[in-house]
Amino acid sequence: MYNLKKISSLVSLVAIIVLMASCVGKESSRTTGWTYNDPETGGFESRSYVEQEAGPGLVLVEGGTFVMGTTQDQVVFNTNNYPRRLTIRSFYMDQTEVSNIDYLEYLYWLNRVFGVNYPEVYRKAMPDTLVWRSKLGYNEPLVENYLRHPAYKHYPVVGVSWLQANDYAKWRTDRVNEFRLFERKVLDIDVDQQDENNFNTEAYLAGQYEGLVNEPLENLDPNSDGTRIARREDGYLLPDYRLPTEAEWEYAALGLIENTMYERISQRKTYPWNGNYVRTADKKYYGNFVANFKRGRGDYMGVAGALNDGADIPTEVGTYFPNDFGLYNMGGNVSEWVLDVYRPSSLDDIDDLAGFRGNIFQVKVTDQDGFVAPKDSLGRIKYRDITVDEAEGRENYRKANNINYLDGDFVSSVRSDDNWNTIPDSLVTGSSTSLMYDFGKTSMISDNVRVYKGGSWRDPAYYLSPSARRYMEQSESTNYIGFRCAMTRVGSPMSSSR
Repeated sequence: MYNLKKISSLVSLVAIIVLMASCVGKESSRTTGWTYNDPETGGFESRSYVEQEAGPGLVLVEGGTFVMGTTQDQVVFNTNNYPRRLTIRSFYMDQTEVSNIDYLEYLYWLNRVFGVNYPEVYRKAMPDTLVWRSKLGYNEPLVENYLRHPAYKHYPVVGVSWLQANDYAKWRTDRVNEFRLFERKVLDIDVDQQDENNFNTEAYLAGQYEGLVNEPLENLDPNSDGTRIARREDGYLLPDYRLPTEAEWEYAALGLIENTMYERISQRKTYPWNGNYVRTADKKYYGNFVANFKRGRGDYMGVAGALNDGADIPTEVGTYFPNDFGLYNMGGNVSEWVLDVYRPSSLDDIDDLAGFRGNIFQVKVTDQDGFVAPKDSLGRIKYRDITVDEAEGRENYRKANNINYLDGDFVSSVRSDDNWNTIPDSLVTGSSTSLMYDFGKTSMISDNVRVYKGGSWRDPAYYLSPSARRYMEQSESTNYIGFRCAMTRVGSPMSSSR
């Protein structure tokens, strides 16, 4: 009996030693002491992570404080961009505008996946090539050739509305994340995707898209079958591509990083480059134009043999000199859509950290059991606006639509004191822009009007200033507005390579 007890104790001791040895070098919880990534202790996973990788086409824009708003005399007498100091969080931004070849890739994918059963998806994404037409100008060759001819493939896409630009950004998010899972051998490439059976990041995370599984990830949960899909916690999937906010765009365009020493900005910029001229002071290229713009009435590119900016219409993305963040054509070539809804007083009202006007808070649609509802016929997860009841008791927001907060909503309406009891409940709780802006009668401002920034090939030098603000209906498009994408940076605002 003694020997059996001794042997049993010895076996237990060996088991403990083996268990402890297996935990050596493994990360453990600082709050409970249990080891991570170990099925023997429950299987909670904690992935090692250094920092976010830049998605294709993006460069890091390190955040900081700056003065947003006017940098020159208001020759058009606008009062919509009074200077205001705020802080921008670090983010990523496309080095160039989205080009025709980029957009054609998008159209091709839409036609390949949805063209048979949902051809309207492709038609909805098509740029309006008729924007080149002019009642008193001969631009018909551009109608036929600008989007599709290979001579223009690296030119910025135009004729794209704000709504279309946002759809492109969502598509790009999914294609990049799908490729990242392929690179990590989680999925194989599936060229037979069709209709709702296509890779969508949110549908994949919700378990509503499987794809061609290559090497499923190991699931350390002892109650599982030993395999799982990729999760947000793995760090494989990037945040969404999106349009930059107005504040982000203006900050990135100014590129004050090279004008700063020890938190002191030595020289403020009027344009995305130093100085008050649109020619470079670089001795090697002295006198060359640094942007594509309209020099004066009837002068889009200069005199034959001595063309000034060398472009009569938009020119190739990546032309001229980049600013100090490495971004091309932040002044000139094409103006660019940004995320914000336009309001004259936005610079006075928005938060001084990551300011933005245009929030409509939503949640995923769920079934009666609380699970994410089945994806739609195009393979996308469905969303809905939050209700007033769901926001009850919150301090940071009280309703879904906050576009008009402090500028157009019932609370801030100039008429709310004298006839508040005649205002319908729908205007009190929802969108009530008409209380402040009578669209189509006394104002061109509505909740569907979006900001675009930067000068274009057809604008005078004044609009090359990043502070210039203009607006247009989100469903409209022109031959001088394009766009570029941005992406939120997660984690540290500084790159470890800095």
